[in-house]
Amino acid sequence: MSVKNFRSKEISWLSFNERVLQEAMRDNVPLIERIKFLGIYSNNMDEFFRVRVAILKRIVQLDKNTVFEGGSPQEILQGVHELVRKQGAMFDQAYRMVIKDLAKENIYLINENDLSKEQGEFVQRYFHKKVRGKLMPIIISNSRPLPDLADDGIYLAVYLKRKDNRRVHYALIEIPPSLDRFVLLPSKDGKKYIMLLDDVIRYELGDIFYMFKFNEIGAYTFKLTRDAQLDINEDISESYVKKVSKGLERRKEAEPVRFVYDKLMPEPLLSLLLKKLHYSSNSSIIKGGRYHNFKDFIDFPKIGSKSMTYPALPAIIHRDIEPQSSFFKIISKKDILFHFPYHSFHYFIDYLREASIDPMVREIKITIYRVGKNAPVIKALINAARNGKKVTAVVELQARFDEKANIKWANRLRDSGVKVIFGVPGLKVHAKLCMVVRKERSKMAQYVCVGTGNFNEDSAEVFADHLLFTKHTGITREVASIFEFFNKNYNIPTFKHLLVAPFILRSSLEGFIDREIKNAQEGKEAYIYLKVNNLVDFDLIFKLYDAQRLGVKVQLNVRGMFSVYPKFDSNESAIESIGIIDRFLEHSRIYVFCNNGKEKMYISSADCMTRNLDRRIEVACPIYDVKIQNELKMMLEMQMKDNCSARLLNNEMDNKIREVEVDKGEFRSQLEFYKWLSDVSE
Repeated sequence: MSVKNFRSKEISWLSFNERVLQEAMRDNVPLIERIKFLGIYSNNMDEFFRVRVAILKRIVQLDKNTVFEGGSPQEILQGVHELVRKQGAMFDQAYRMVIKDLAKENIYLINENDLSKEQGEFVQRYFHKKVRGKLMPIIISNSRPLPDLADDGIYLAVYLKRKDNRRVHYALIEIPPSLDRFVLLPSKDGKKYIMLLDDVIRYELGDIFYMFKFNEIGAYTFKLTRDAQLDINEDISESYVKKVSKGLERRKEAEPVRFVYDKLMPEPLLSLLLKKLHYSSNSSIIKGGRYHNFKDFIDFPKIGSKSMTYPALPAIIHRDIEPQSSFFKIISKKDILFHFPYHSFHYFIDYLREASIDPMVREIKITIYRVGKNAPVIKALINAARNGKKVTAVVELQARFDEKANIKWANRLRDSGVKVIFGVPGLKVHAKLCMVVRKERSKMAQYVCVGTGNFNEDSAEVFADHLLFTKHTGITREVASIFEFFNKNYNIPTFKHLLVAPFILRSSLEGFIDREIKNAQEGKEAYIYLKVNNLVDFDLIFKLYDAQRLGVKVQLNVRGMFSVYPKFDSNESAIESIGIIDRFLEHSRIYVFCNNGKEKMYISSADCMTRNLDRRIEVACPIYDVKIQNELKMMLEMQMKDNCSARLLNNEMDNKIREVEVDKGEFRSQLEFYKWLSDVSE
């Protein structure tokens, strides 16, 4: 039985992903960007099944009587399957719209049955040159088990019927993940043609299976998704790195949780695959179309007119950063806040570079959760160590799906003389912290960065995040104590400025809400503004209900999971709630409390989730600089006014965009904030 006025995070997550899918169906989104949103939706859904659905199924196996605030696992799974089917139909519609609109731009996605003679010859040459050598078919036998199939790989299940005795053979071909999924065919008459690698292989099946002397052949795509959760035991005799590495190996053999297949696949072939792959009747077996792994559409070829992609937004030059000026000199005078991706992440790389060669810098300490592909942050830390600086990196090995990369980078750092700390046992380190210790006038000065997003140059081009640089002695002292805690876990620090989970973040937020309630009851102005990725913590949500009921103005800006029922009481006004999906992924977390006119504002790494508040190292940092406070408030106000990308979050989860008032016109907050930030930076 679910608790009234609380929605399960799984159902609310699917509503969020529907908002992503909506972007693929909107005419005012450039066509190539719409295709990317199809890919993002698909990639999100893969991770959802690998993690959330897998957990629910595991819980059902362990204890069928388990009940969460959002319902029993069986009830939630049933709701998940219903929404997935509904969204599957939406996805098909969006895909058809995209194909139709591509044709209007003279871009055609064709398959093996649509090729002209010249195109066929090109595909044949391409296949022999690039593809054939990477294909290793597996003949399916009743007597042999299938090998372990790659999680989220794409496979062709091949049907072969011989001419002589009508005997049917079945085979598997993995579509090589090392090759581009999209093959550009020669243009003709101003028209551009694209073919999926799947269809290139279909076109040449006869070349692969010639020895079977078949008279019928067909190939049908399928993909499977496995449980992705690490199962790290508490055996203290085993090193942390080995535990994570073993978990990654177990992931390859994990239970399958979803099977998506071409609905035209012959029934005998489908039944044989499901039997071989050990899918049960309660598994998620989903009929699909001809193609799977739409996440590859994130990298759809950028062809066609400029109008098919978002116009470039050049990075804004920060008004306080002068060329060839020392960061330390600037930060000594005032706090600096960067807004990514409006500002370039290269500012942070430049800061680390300066620290790595500055003769006065003695130490650099940083938390690493996810880094970019080329990892300039890692390279800067290695360079600092080579230059004689004492460098410490706290590397979180349990950053989901980045575990392998983090092990690699940790080893490289350690080999270069960097002290590597592998998190805190039992707590995932999710805080975004960097500290530089510099000798100034015979004393050691501390400079810190506290952020809402990872130190990752790739995600910083897409994720909307904030990074504060400060020399505030209270903040720097407490950041230093956190790094000391990483080194000595038994020494839990005290905090007066930072709100740190799992120590005081939850109790502080609850205390701030209680104070707003008290002020409202005394007739004073009282308000709460929360901007987070996810709001699913049961206790916080019901405190927010109390606050709204007792006269506090509550505003919620939540991109992702949202377990709130804004209209929680028919006698009360609904909590104003929005969720923005646009060009940039809203990733920052900001907490604002009226505090009887002495406003408190924090930027944070933590969402309002039980895991963030109770089982992770998270940091919320106060914003003391009034100018920076006003900057953030301007952005928040713009987002609440958004009528182009902000969905109104309500009890019905219908994800409607606020209607445009005739006298006001369209207002797209990300673009408006970019313009405003550009103007104030001139």
